[in-house]
Amino acid sequence: MRLGINLGYWGAGMDSDNLAVAQEADRLGYDVCWAAEAYGSDVATVLSWVAAQTESIDVGSAIMQIPARQPTMTAMTAATLDSLSGGRFRLGIGVSGPQVSEGWYGVKFDKPLARTREYVEIVRRAMSRERLSYEGEHWTLPLPGGPGKPLKLIVHPEREHIPLYIAAIGPKNLEQTGEIADGALLIFPSAEHLEETALRHLRAGREKAGLTMDGFDVCPTLPIALGDDIDALADMFRPYTALYVGGMGSRKQNFYNQLAGRMGYEREAAEIQDKYLAGDKDGAGAAVPRQLIDSTSLLGTVERIADRMKAYAAAGVTTLTLAPAGFTLDERVAALRAGTEALELAGLVT
Repeated sequence: MRLGINLGYWGAGMDSDNLAVAQEADRLGYDVCWAAEAYGSDVATVLSWVAAQTESIDVGSAIMQIPARQPTMTAMTAATLDSLSGGRFRLGIGVSGPQVSEGWYGVKFDKPLARTREYVEIVRRAMSRERLSYEGEHWTLPLPGGPGKPLKLIVHPEREHIPLYIAAIGPKNLEQTGEIADGALLIFPSAEHLEETALRHLRAGREKAGLTMDGFDVCPTLPIALGDDIDALADMFRPYTALYVGGMGSRKQNFYNQLAGRMGYEREAAEIQDKYLAGDKDGAGAAVPRQLIDSTSLLGTVERIADRMKAYAAAGVTTLTLAPAGFTLDERVAALRAGTEALELAGLVT
């Protein structure tokens, strides 16, 4: 099992430390450094900054939002980043959510599966440098009846095949991800529930495409925090969990809330959402079960974290992405180092 790091959103208050954290992950031999975007910092600029100041760690978008870019622009960005980084770029994409898609980008959040499938097809064709023509429900290239003509990408990517990941939560999206992508970006992953909530759907998609799970990257993100007091460590992540389970998306369309329900926390997820949407964020955080946080994070001593890593490896995870928690750079770096120590202690170094 490999290790990755997720810097999250630039602009979250830790910007001055993020580059140092990425450089330390590079020095420690982490496999990939992911960054995110929502409606603040864009991910391509952040990854360019990180790639320019690291040596061997891959850089990945988790995610580039589909409603933010035409698929050909995403192909251009991926090819450029891969070239500038010396072949170290991984393209992660996702549909985002209805609030961001419609509220920030003005793009209707409809038919996300069909939109994603077309997007992937166009991106792959463009990155292969074929002369591009496409007729779909959501995109037509070139536009008919006008001056447009089929074009091909001018930039030569460093590699013929840039790994493409999709952020997926729901069963149908997971199945399609297994069918059309090289990897899946997962959030709130519980090792104990990973087979039923993710792996079986990914496997079904691979089988539909005539493929196995060999070479497919199962890549969940987990917060990691060091310490002896598990309750105190779990409390650090109550606001984070409450935000996603309670406040992301809308009441009718919150993928994270639905995921918590599939893990057996349907009643608790409803309570968290009710309180969060009513403006009681503290109450929503307090309603998050400690077990939900503990089962979707890496908390405790290096030995305890090593045991959890074994569980994730046994469940089918191939790249475990860590989000190191801490109020200082030293605390975040210590969490990074604990990740490599735990991986070695677990006997999972590849």
